[in-house]
Amino acid sequence: MPGDHYLPSTPETVLWGRLPCETDAAVLTIAPGQTVTIDTVSHEGILEDQGKDPLAYFTGHGVEAASVLDDAIDIAATLSRDPAVDGPHVVTGPIRVQGALRGDLLKITVVRLDPRVPYGVISNRHGKGALVGELPRGEGNVSVFTPIASREAGLVGLLPVTEGGERVVEFPLAPFLGTMGVAVAGGDRPHSVPPGAHGGNIDINLLVVGAVLYLPVQVDGALAYVGDPHFAQGDGEVALTALEASLRATLQFDIVPQAEALREFGEVLGPLVRAGGFLVPTGLDPDLNAAMRNCVRAAIALIRARWGLDEHLAYAYLSAATDFDISQVVDIVCGVHARIRESDFEGVARG
Repeated sequence: MPGDHYLPSTPETVLWGRLPCETDAAVLTIAPGQTVTIDTVSHEGILEDQGKDPLAYFTGHGVEAASVLDDAIDIAATLSRDPAVDGPHVVTGPIRVQGALRGDLLKITVVRLDPRVPYGVISNRHGKGALVGELPRGEGNVSVFTPIASREAGLVGLLPVTEGGERVVEFPLAPFLGTMGVAVAGGDRPHSVPPGAHGGNIDINLLVVGAVLYLPVQVDGALAYVGDPHFAQGDGEVALTALEASLRATLQFDIVPQAEALREFGEVLGPLVRAGGFLVPTGLDPDLNAAMRNCVRAAIALIRARWGLDEHLAYAYLSAATDFDISQVVDIVCGVHARIRESDFEGVARG
């Protein structure tokens, strides 16, 4: 636990299916620049359609009882949600960052991500996913239990070729937190599924170790939270969930004051990522086409504010040199993110 603080996931420190709002009390208060090691809990294995009993669910897949998380068992036994109106995610927080003010940016740096279990689950449920009405073929949900193995190149997921078969497809893990956000203003807790300007369930798989997420602060203290841990996810997350599994995350929280944020990035209206040499603006909308357009607008605005390009030249650059990726199409609000190479602008004076 390398963080300055440790935050476990307990019935007292999590919300299930909802995100924090302005009136929620912080479960931890930290100073800017401090790090927090957070035990996150995946919702897979604790949901009602899986029996709401993670011990029975995972031991039924051959997991030893000692490898089923106590906090998952406690949360499932103690808390409840209404599946008709609440989301599935277990969200840990909120964390108050002293001095964070409306208009600032909260900067969250991913310092470390450690798997807490040697397995995960990938699910497809009726009414969700990219192929609604086609998959799953049968009644009820399909949850694919996926063990983890160690190889010379790193950890891999083992997906069976056929149900119950011994042959497997191996794919590399790239852990990240699907949900990272700040509290919204007012007294209504948002549903945990759709992302927004507050961040939340953005499911951007670039947020691996070393990546940074910037979020516009909406309430004093920011009231940050995290959840929806993944071991791996392809862009799109088409089946509904990716390889969902619990992580121990160490994150650093910093504040970018409003004036500095405007100089650096212009007006940031939603999640902004910095990862792997890219600046990554986002676009969100229930309509994927509209999400794409919103992402292009955000990318143009960022380039103009940061490097001073004329609008039509920023637009041309994006067409020639920037990849626009589908973050996910399964969270009610679709997401698109653009990867702008910062090295392309090394010779350009800041705007």
